[in-house]
Amino acid sequence: MSWKYILFDLDGTITDSSEGIINCIIYALGKMGHDIPSYKELYRYIGPPLYKGFQEIAGMEYKEALEAAAIYREKYSVTGLFENKPYDGIEEVLKILKENGKVTGLATSKPEEYAIRILEHFNLAGYFDKITGGVPDGSRNDKEIIIEESISRFGLSGKDKPDIIMIGDRKYDIIGAKKCGIASAGVYYGFARKGELEEAGADYIIDTVSGITGLLL
Repeated sequence: MSWKYILFDLDGTITDSSEGIINCIIYALGKMGHDIPSYKELYRYIGPPLYKGFQEIAGMEYKEALEAAAIYREKYSVTGLFENKPYDGIEEVLKILKENGKVTGLATSKPEEYAIRILEHFNLAGYFDKITGGVPDGSRNDKEIIIEESISRFGLSGKDKPDIIMIGDRKYDIIGAKKCGIASAGVYYGFARKGELEEAGADYIIDTVSGITGLLL
C-alpha cells in the first residue's frame, strides 16, 4: 500500500521528550501534593493528553487534573520543552519522504504552540506541510479530534482516507487513527510497552526509525 499523506505523532515518534516531560510531571505532582511514583510509572504519562494522564495514573478528578496540567505547563513552557532531542535518523527519514513526494503532517496532543517551537528549535518544522496540536483548555486534545483536525487542514475528506496513515508510538495514536478510519503504524523505539500497539490494533509495526521508510516507500 502506498500512502500519500503521512501523519506523525511528536513525543516518542519524532523526538525523545522523556526528560522534559518527566521533570515537569514530577514538578506538577509535587505542587499538587501527590506522591512521586517510580520512573517506570512516570513514563506512562508520555502519550495521553495531560489531563487524562493525571486522571488515569494519579487518580485525580477532572478539575484537579486540569489544574495539574496548568502547573505542568508553567515549567514545561520555560525549560521542559527543550529537554528533548530528535531520534537519530528521523531527519533523514523526513527528508527522504519529502523527496519522494509524500505530504507530511504532525498530529500531536501537545499544545500546538509548543509543538511548533520544538520543531523550529530542532530545524524540523520545514519538513511538515501542516502542524496540528492540542489546545491548553483541553477542547482539542484527544487523538481522534487531533487527527480529524489535521485531515481537515489538508482539505481532505472521507474519500481521501485510504491515502492517509498515522504513525505513532502509543495506543492513543492507533486508537485515534482507527476511530478516524485511517491506517496506522505503531513504532516501538518510543514509549509503548511491549504488546501495547498490537493490542490497540495497529495495522503495521515498526521497530526502528529507518523502518518508517521501509514501510512507506
